[in-house]
Amino acid sequence: MHVVIPDDYQDCVRHLNCFEKLREHQVSIYNDTVKGLDALVERFRPADAIVLTRERTLITGELLAKLPNLRLISQTGKINTHVDVAACQAAGVMVCDGSGSGACTVELNMLLILASLRNLVTETQRLHAGLWQGTLGHQLHGKTVGIMGFGRLGAQVSHLVKAFGAKPLVWGRESTLKKACDQGFEVAASREAFFSTCDILTLQLRLTPETLQMVTASDLALMKPTATLINVSRAELIEHGALEAALKMGRPGFAAVDVYEEEPVLGANHPLLKLPNCLCTPHLGFVEKDNYELYFGMAFDNINAFAKGTPANIVKLKA
Repeated sequence: MHVVIPDDYQDCVRHLNCFEKLREHQVSIYNDTVKGLDALVERFRPADAIVLTRERTLITGELLAKLPNLRLISQTGKINTHVDVAACQAAGVMVCDGSGSGACTVELNMLLILASLRNLVTETQRLHAGLWQGTLGHQLHGKTVGIMGFGRLGAQVSHLVKAFGAKPLVWGRESTLKKACDQGFEVAASREAFFSTCDILTLQLRLTPETLQMVTASDLALMKPTATLINVSRAELIEHGALEAALKMGRPGFAAVDVYEEEPVLGANHPLLKLPNCLCTPHLGFVEKDNYELYFGMAFDNINAFAKGTPANIVKLKA
């Protein structure tokens, strides 16, 4: 099979141990992202199978109609709304997904929390500029850390911040609150209390139609001027433009974000990059070698299973 792997920004996939699994296939790898139907058709035209890295490429019915050779989409991690599964099924293209480790994303949450509190980037830049200390940082110990969502990652973040001596405070739907209570974590009395109480607020939600723009400008306006918002999940969880406006108003006083509505962000062309009270990283949450070995290893296993006529991990339309 001819396998096309787009969006390999670091040119790292060919150097993974699991890449050996594709030794019997013809493989084309691209290290950039292209936009627009014509560019995507040109890139994917020869593909029997496409390996998608998370949500970096949008697969639509219009694109599929121009790819008659395509038989399989093998997704790294879980499928999301970037792939039109119904259109794939109608076009006779099978979609398979896998799983990854949330540990590296949880670690980045902690890294951004600590870097924000201790002004790490600012102080490092001062030192490189020939200066010495210039700010006074804050400790995590004793802070109230809001966890919005309490799935696998939210639970891990809760346990970690508690180990640092912080106070986790959970908010979400009823099932979320029950799960948090069952594990011994405090839940907020209300949505308003959650946003107004937290010193640090982290988003631990999957992007779904129900969570799209769940965090509103009104929510952010409740946050303390001394509070920090951390988003390593998805930019679209926050109302469009609301975070930029909120940071300019000083509520919250600081943010650290790893995700953006349009990616990749090139040429420093994003409004959050222009704000001194926002720490921005280039969607590093899942970008870690062990996680990539797991992500791509399963994606390549799915290709081999399909080629042998025994497909696995097939994504089915939701009823």
